[in-house]
Amino acid sequence: MTDLAQLESEILSQIAAAGDEAALEAVRVGSFDIDSAIQAYVRREYGMAIGERTAEEIKCALASAYPLEEELYAEIRGRDLVTGLPKTIVVSTEEIREAVEEPVSAIVDAVKVTLDKTPPELAADIMEKGIVLTGGGAMLHGLDHRLHSETGMPIVVAPNPLYSVVIGSGQCLEEFDALKQVLMSSQRG
Repeated sequence: MTDLAQLESEILSQIAAAGDEAALEAVRVGSFDIDSAIQAYVRREYGMAIGERTAEEIKCALASAYPLEEELYAEIRGRDLVTGLPKTIVVSTEEIREAVEEPVSAIVDAVKVTLDKTPPELAADIMEKGIVLTGGGAMLHGLDHRLHSETGMPIVVAPNPLYSVVIGSGQCLEEFDALKQVLMSSQRG
């Protein structure tokens, strides 16, 4: 499972089996880093400042980790750094993909490192069942395709990725007696 939720700017890539952690990799990159990369790109390429909220909106609408079948375009508004006046530009998904390449590559590399640390006996299971992406970062357009192209593994985005970890934790609490053995063995590591 790769949890792409941002917890203090950390992305976790974890492989667990029979209640024990088999491999774990955490990288210090998250949603805010992607937003900052978009802000820096717009500043550098267009001489325009945009706010955090605008960067977040651009990320949700245009950011992608893999080329899309049809590139999209959007107008964004900000402040011209030279004149100080409002300015409007048009950016494409291709440009924003370039802007977020560094944080996205860090996420991809964390998944690769985790796979490299995985015990050989789990590799066949992962090849068969795939990697599950959870958290808000799982909603980044094309991340599943990018991970598949770079790892060769099947990639599945969890249904309702924003809440899947919380829902799973709640289910563990509801079925605590049935899962007690598995939950307690994972604490010993």
